[in-house]
Amino acid sequence: MSAYVLGFHDIDKSAIGLVGGKGANLGELSGIDGVNVPYGFCVTTDAYREVVEGDAAIGAMIDGLAGLRADDREAIAAACTRLRAAIEALDVPAGIGRDILDHLRRAGGEDVPFAVRSSATAEDLPSSSFAGQQDTYLNVRGTAAVLDAVRRCWASLFTDRATAYRIQNGFDHRAVRLSVVVQRMVFPEAAGIMFTADPISGNRTVVSIDAGFGLGEAFVSGLVNADNYRVRAGRIIEKRVATKTMEMHASPTGGTEERPIEPARQNAQTLGDEQILLLERLGRQIEAHFGAPQDIEWALFEGTFHVLQSRPITTLYPVPPTHDGKNHVFVSYGHRQMMTDAFAPLGLSFFTLLHDKLGRTAGVVAGNRFYKDVSAELASLWARPAMIKSLQQVDALMANALRAVLTHKDFIGSLARGKTSMLDFGEGGLMPIARQYLKLAREDDPRVVPDLIAHTEATVERLRQNIAGKTGDELFEVIIDDHDVLSELTFDPRSVAAAFLGIQSVNWVNKHMDDWLGVKNAADAVGRSADHNVVAAMGLDLLEVSDIVRRHPDVVRYLKTARRETFYSGLAEVKGGETVRVALQNYLRLYGMHCTGDIDITRTRWTEDPTLLVPLLLGNIENFAPGEARRKAEGGRALAEQTINDLLARLRKLPGGSGKAKKAAKKMSLIRHFIGYREYSKHSLLLRYEIYKQALMREAALLVDRGVIKEPEDVYFLSIEEFRKVVNTGELDYTLITSRREAHEVYQKLTPPRVITSEGEVISGEYEPGNRPEGALSGSPVSSGVVEGRARLVLKMDEADVQEGDILVTVFTDPSWSPLFVSVKGLVMEVGGVMTHGAVVAREYGLPAVAGVEDATKRIKDGQLIRVNGDEGYVEILGDA
Repeated sequence: MSAYVLGFHDIDKSAIGLVGGKGANLGELSGIDGVNVPYGFCVTTDAYREVVEGDAAIGAMIDGLAGLRADDREAIAAACTRLRAAIEALDVPAGIGRDILDHLRRAGGEDVPFAVRSSATAEDLPSSSFAGQQDTYLNVRGTAAVLDAVRRCWASLFTDRATAYRIQNGFDHRAVRLSVVVQRMVFPEAAGIMFTADPISGNRTVVSIDAGFGLGEAFVSGLVNADNYRVRAGRIIEKRVATKTMEMHASPTGGTEERPIEPARQNAQTLGDEQILLLERLGRQIEAHFGAPQDIEWALFEGTFHVLQSRPITTLYPVPPTHDGKNHVFVSYGHRQMMTDAFAPLGLSFFTLLHDKLGRTAGVVAGNRFYKDVSAELASLWARPAMIKSLQQVDALMANALRAVLTHKDFIGSLARGKTSMLDFGEGGLMPIARQYLKLAREDDPRVVPDLIAHTEATVERLRQNIAGKTGDELFEVIIDDHDVLSELTFDPRSVAAAFLGIQSVNWVNKHMDDWLGVKNAADAVGRSADHNVVAAMGLDLLEVSDIVRRHPDVVRYLKTARRETFYSGLAEVKGGETVRVALQNYLRLYGMHCTGDIDITRTRWTEDPTLLVPLLLGNIENFAPGEARRKAEGGRALAEQTINDLLARLRKLPGGSGKAKKAAKKMSLIRHFIGYREYSKHSLLLRYEIYKQALMREAALLVDRGVIKEPEDVYFLSIEEFRKVVNTGELDYTLITSRREAHEVYQKLTPPRVITSEGEVISGEYEPGNRPEGALSGSPVSSGVVEGRARLVLKMDEADVQEGDILVTVFTDPSWSPLFVSVKGLVMEVGGVMTHGAVVAREYGLPAVAGVEDATKRIKDGQLIRVNGDEGYVEILGDA
């Protein structure tokens, strides 16, 4: 058997390195009973390596591509033109030519028409989709023509588009090699594409079939429209028959040609109903073989379906697992917690451990993200409205998506039922919390929150002492036992009641000020500069650090080029560096456990990389005069006091105004004393996460020293129990790290749905049209006010480059973004609701904000002038800045 040419019968999925994704899939397909695959063979990557990379001049040209930028189109075009011409001029060695001729004869002779397609080693794989990046040649006849097409396929690895794609996505130009698939052509009456899961909704129970007359390339290339048939469990549920005016066929002289379709067939259904159902069964058979939904190319020739290709559908979000055969509905935990990124496995296991200790389920994992099964709540007539109302405060699109699910009557009728989690408040239940709530509301004692914070921080200090010096199994025992303390703090009735009291007081004030005075969102101003708001304090305290930095010009210059590895040593070498180090480390002692996506313990904390704060420090220095922290704090308190006095004065003028004013004054006082505590619970978790992580990374460094892992961050791809076992045994199959790292990279690229069903269907919510201006982007109003300014798109906080007066546009924010809020005057988020962190901080700083604006970072361009209406919940694009 030749190393350069392999028949499909010699190939299976293990041969990806030799024949690429397309070739490996065709080999697998050829081995499935009952699946007709036209005869073919692959010119392997060994042949590519021998002929193309083996040429010294061409090898040097390939290496030269590494210095190009993805956006330098002219340079890429010039380099690729030279490279393709050189490859197309190569001689194919005689031995490879003989092997190709031998396989052509097995297919029926040199005059038989063939399709010649490229098959890159990174193509048609679950982790990436290179499909269509290289060339395809149809109706190729004769050895010379096939060899010429093979050379052109090799050259097509270096089209401008394919080269730019590799540069953009970080693929080494030599790491991606090309095989060439040569397959006997069939000349179909009809052809098309079949998806064994709905490519739009993701529903795994629906097969979607596109079909047209002649060769499928006609509608793949956009030449004509295709029919679409949707089939579910042997039943056609929808048919859309297109008007088809052209079809593509093989030309007698080679290649293809377009032909008009006679009027009688233009509106005819391409496939009969029985053929549609037969194709669905074929698709399910292929899907079962590969174990994942497939994108299948097919052709109907002389009444028989032939399969030309099958590849995984790479865009589908994984379905959360179920095991009872019932219908389930899942909501994204990440959208509720403002962390839609994928967790690393260690982060997943820590989050699960916390919820296990709380006696709750962390949810099911799909795409390395947590999803909560809300089937029982949706099936319960009393729990359903309460849950949807609660979600409305967190993410209106999620709540609206659940309302949309309820319209799917057949699906809801078979919904899984069970115990709801709506009243899960720990062992004591709701009554101890209710008693504490009433007590706190009655007494309105401003000492309560400081006492709760002091108690929590005392437990943190005990953890710090307990964990000091611990290593090996003892370390893991301390961490796991400390989660019992976390559980007690989480369910402490006084703590839960204090957080509820602040939230409910805000709701009361907003409702009654609107009802009595027509003032909307009154609590926004009442709560400005409220007591004990740790996330608001983060931003103000960083302003004070910035004031210290600005007094030392050498430090400012140093920070512009500071690197993580040498941050403190470099700082020590510049004038004023010691003063800044002390100020910054004092700040980090208070807030350094924060970072973007901080509920995943593997994410890099500010203490680990102080350079994450550098853009914010430099931005504060550029945008504000010294003393801005004091001005903002005092201004917030003054606004709150003035608002309270004005509202109470207006209330007293109403009928029964004295009683109304008395009730409102009490609620406003409760806001001042308790609303800030809402943000503390997550901060207290992160205090512990920082201590855990520092200890665990010391353990990881020891594993590196022992040669068990290659770098400390490898432990991110182990669960906590796996980590513990590796520490105890010193043994690890490193392929586990590699495979999980690769899977994590795939998951990070997926967009997690807010709501997904057990059928894989992604349910999207929509906003009511309302009275919004035409063309406005809809969202949820989460912080009142209207503001215009320059949109500044920020996807990573450490890359933020904002100026005073900019409007921050991002996917989501969490408490770690708070220091950035002092520099902007408005906020637009794709994720969130009125009670999520970004909204709370926006209200604290008085920033008009709209959350839940779908695809805001794609629909709004950086630098555009926009108007944010935080009263009604929409964003208008006014034009270029």
